[in-house]
Amino acid sequence: MSAEASGPAAAEALSLEVSKPSGLEPGSAAYGLRPLTPNSKYVKLNVGGSLHYTTLRTLTGQDTMLKAMFSGRAEVLTDAGGWVLIDRSGRHFGTILNYLRDGSVPLPESTRELGELLGEARYYLVQGLIEDCQLALQQKRENLSLLCLIPTVTSPREEQQLLASTSKPVVKLLHNRSNNKYSYTRAAKSRRCAAPPLSMPRRRSRPRWNSQRPGSLRKP
Repeated sequence: MSAEASGPAAAEALSLEVSKPSGLEPGSAAYGLRPLTPNSKYVKLNVGGSLHYTTLRTLTGQDTMLKAMFSGRAEVLTDAGGWVLIDRSGRHFGTILNYLRDGSVPLPESTRELGELLGEARYYLVQGLIEDCQLALQQKRENLSLLCLIPTVTSPREEQQLLASTSKPVVKLLHNRSNNKYSYTRAAKSRRCAAPPLSMPRRRSRPRWNSQRPGSLRKP
């Protein structure tokens, strides 16, 4: 005849019999995670603190790392709220999802952001987005190389160094400061002095009136 235990001693004995998940230590970050529901059509993603809600169809539509994660071949763990944690920056993850949905996305204009998006596309193995980012970066480099810079040479030595440093044809442009009317060169100064002075119209002189009153007599 067996009797059911009660009291603090029974609670302590019961807690010792509960088995902990294998391979997980109580102090680890993954402790408390549970498998993703296999019949769920929607997935909640926590990518570096950025929360996203999407479907399994979007994640498994293209041959990427996300398809390998959510195709059922590997176990995906979620936290107590049902969020799948991906230890990655979530800044460009929305662009990744939009590309998986539509097959194309507007790319950022900044070269730095293009490089960041390229790194995320490589991490998630999104081959189409990788090619789009590489093509955009190549076009930006080509547009930058089309700029023409005209160096200013101030001495014959600089001119010889410039000619020796290039194998392309060189066009030499001469700029004469004496052609500038505001220049302080000697040629410009002599040219300004040689110009005839401007003739100013004379002012008509006012007639002088006798200060004496009419009819007044002057003493001899």
